[in-house]
Amino acid sequence: MRNVRPLPLNDVNFMKKLRAVIQDTARIQLTSHARERMKTRRISFRQVLETLRQGRVCEAAHVTVHGDWKATLLHQYAGDAVRVVVALRRTNDDDFAVVITVIDE
Repeated sequence: MRNVRPLPLNDVNFMKKLRAVIQDTARIQLTSHARERMKTRRISFRQVLETLRQGRVCEAAHVTVHGDWKATLLHQYAGDAVRVVVALRRTNDDDFAVVITVIDE
């Protein structure tokens, strides 16, 4: 059996992993805080999804105290600059993208 080394944490690897995870939108989870901010700031799920798909890292990827990878992405969509704070969470079954909050500029 081959030794599998985890990807080193950097923005490029974060984005590769995130884009692989979000291919299945069922693996995108929104926190209640993110849902509230989306409603308050009139940001649609489509804008969030496009930010996850096309955005660039504006606050570097890092490891949280829970062991998740987390970063902030920025993307211009439908005339709005949208920032999405997202964490990659690994479970026993699968990996998930957890949207923590959404910010408009």
